[in-house]
Amino acid sequence: KIAPVQVMIVPVMQKKEGVLEKAAELKEKLGGFRVKVDDSDKSPGWKFAECEMRGIPVRIEIGPKDIEANRCILVRRDTREKMEVSLDDLEATVAEVLVNIQKDMREKARTHREAHTYTAVNYQEFEKTVNEKPGFIKAMWCGDQACEDLIKEKTGATSRCMPFEQEKLADTCICCGKPATKMVYWGRAY
Repeated sequence: KIAPVQVMIVPVMQKKEGVLEKAAELKEKLGGFRVKVDDSDKSPGWKFAECEMRGIPVRIEIGPKDIEANRCILVRRDTREKMEVSLDDLEATVAEVLVNIQKDMREKARTHREAHTYTAVNYQEFEKTVNEKPGFIKAMWCGDQACEDLIKEKTGATSRCMPFEQEKLADTCICCGKPATKMVYWGRAY
């Protein structure tokens, strides 16, 4: 959703008659999206690699044979899946693919975050987890800056966020043992 360019149209064999015109026509047809046409003199392979490096979610390849068959090749950056798409269905297909990319990337990130988030109810667990497992640690905190500073000094971990939806993992702070007021996500910068 936030990609500056959502779709890059790469004309293949662009010097052939009608290819650049068709690419421009497709750009107009896809006016509801942020679209660019790569009409530079670089090779198609270079253009494909450039799309990958810049993080453009959808690449459309169109050449003389594709125009003749009224189709194009659509490539998803996240899965590298290539699909033949009729030019008549292109707008609907691009919309669907962009929604699927957003959903799939969010779910992959959420799954990764959840798999790398641990819980500690005492300082020994906290220190062991910080040293052995990369990711976040949920732990209770009393709210005292001195405790946060001590945790940072001893483990290198700092508070990352205090979620709006609080969980009560324990009654006491993992550092000082005083009554805890907040559940905090902690993590070490790498």
